[in-house]
Amino acid sequence: MTTTTTTADELLLPVPDGDGAPFWEYAAQGELRIQACAAPTCGKLRFPPRPCCPHCRSFDSEWRLMSGRGRIWSYVQPHPPLLPAYAAQAPYNVILVELADAPQIRLVGNLVTSADAPLDSMDPARLRIGARVQVVFTETGGMAVPRWVLEKS
Repeated sequence: MTTTTTTADELLLPVPDGDGAPFWEYAAQGELRIQACAAPTCGKLRFPPRPCCPHCRSFDSEWRLMSGRGRIWSYVQPHPPLLPAYAAQAPYNVILVELADAPQIRLVGNLVTSADAPLDSMDPARLRIGARVQVVFTETGGMAVPRWVLEKS
């Protein structure tokens, strides 16, 4: 039997660009913030981050603090995982979360049992569309990455 250890270097990590860097800086502080248009007549949220508002074309933006609550809008279980580091953690899930305070914004992540739990920590039978979740952050490869846990009822 072969034992495989997964290091953060083998996992896919975000590559922040100038527009998205604040998202990752706030994540490092344990905050989920979403970019919003700062034009007085607009104020709409947008994700992924970009320099110009797609609604009013303003270049003014700000980062609004979100509650971190949401619901599972969709999910998949990759079969088969294509990268060795992920195959070692299979079966795992990838979820699409609709934010409670911004239903037009959806973020991709993993549903886990706790912030530092492995990707395969959640029983696949517990995945449900509409399940309420809360963001948690875990350190991976020197970055704080958002993941999701089931909201306590």
